[in-house]
Amino acid sequence: MEREEAVIKEMQQRRPTIYDIAKTAGVSHMTVSRYLRFNGERTREDPRERIRAAIDELDYRPNLAARAMRTTRTGRLAILFPSGSAASSVHMLTGATEAAREAGYQVDAITLAGSSSERSERMLELAEAGLFEGLLALTPLDSERQAQIASRVPVVVGAEYDDEMRGIGDLADASPVAEIIEFLAAQGHRTFLHIAGDRSYTTVRSREQTFRETIERLGLESAGTVAGSWLGEAGQKAVLDLPDDSRVTAIIASNDHLAAAAIHGALQRGWRVPQDVSVAGWDNNPLGEWLPPTLTTVKVDYMELGRRSMARLLAVMREEEEPTYSESVAAVVWRDSTGPANPSRK
Repeated sequence: MEREEAVIKEMQQRRPTIYDIAKTAGVSHMTVSRYLRFNGERTREDPRERIRAAIDELDYRPNLAARAMRTTRTGRLAILFPSGSAASSVHMLTGATEAAREAGYQVDAITLAGSSSERSERMLELAEAGLFEGLLALTPLDSERQAQIASRVPVVVGAEYDDEMRGIGDLADASPVAEIIEFLAAQGHRTFLHIAGDRSYTTVRSREQTFRETIERLGLESAGTVAGSWLGEAGQKAVLDLPDDSRVTAIIASNDHLAAAAIHGALQRGWRVPQDVSVAGWDNNPLGEWLPPTLTTVKVDYMELGRRSMARLLAVMREEEEPTYSESVAAVVWRDSTGPANPSRK
C-alpha cells in the first residue's frame, strides 16, 4: 500500500501521461489513446472502467491544445535528425517522404543540435505547437519526454542515428559480413583478416563482432582485426604489416575506402586481387564499380529504411499494428575483387 501511494505521489509531482494511465489500468497506451479519442465509446467495458478509474486516481487532465490538434488535419509530418551530416540520411528522407506523400502527407525535415535531452525538449515543443499530425525521430529520445510527446501527437522513434549521426538500429545490421565469409569459405578460403573502421561507431563494432562469430562458427582461421580508423593509410598498413608467411587469402573491410586501400597494399606486396587475395568492403561507394578490379561490397537500401520508418508512424497514427519486416535492408553486391582461394597461398 505504501509503495502504491509513493508511486501516485511521484506521478502527482509531474503531469501524468497516457503511459501512466496505461500502467495503472493495466492496458496498452494505444488503448488509452483510443479511449480518450472516442470518449470510451470504442473501448470494451472492462478496460473502459479501469481506464476511467486510473484517470480519476491520477487526476489526469488532457492537453486541450493537443486534443484540438488531434481533431484537425494539418497534412504535415515531421522527421527529426540530429545535427550533422550523413549521406545516408538524405536517402532515408527521400524514402520516408515518398511514403508520406503516397499517404497524402507533406514532410518537414528538422535537424536539432544538442544532447538527447535537449532534442527531446524541442520535440515536445513541436508536439504542442499543433503543426504536425505525427513525428518521426531517427535518433533516441528521453523515455519520459517520449511519453509526454506521445500523449499529444503520434510519435515513432526509429532510432537509426546517435548524437553524432553515426548509424545504429537497422543500420548496424552486419549480417552481410557473415554472408561474405560463408561464400568465400565455400570458395576454399580458410584464413581471413578484418580491417575495422573507427570503433566509436556502433556499425563498426557490429561488423567486427559478426566477423569474429562467423569465423568461430565455421571453424575458420582469423588473422585478427586491425586498424580502427577510417584513414586509407590504415587499410594499406594492415596488409603491408602481415608477415611474409601470412596465409590470409580473404580480407573484409569496414567500408569501401579501407577495402580500396587494402587492395593497394596487396598490389604493393605483389599479390594479385582476387587471384591471391579476395577483398570486400561496405557502403557501395560508386567508385568501387570502376576500380581495377571492381569491388565486392554491401549496399544498404536507405530509401527502403526510410519508407519502413514512415510506415511505422502511419500505422501508429491509424491505430494499426506496426508492420514488421524479415528482409534486411543490406545486401551483398558481388564483383571481381572476390574469387576462389589460391591453393598456393595456403
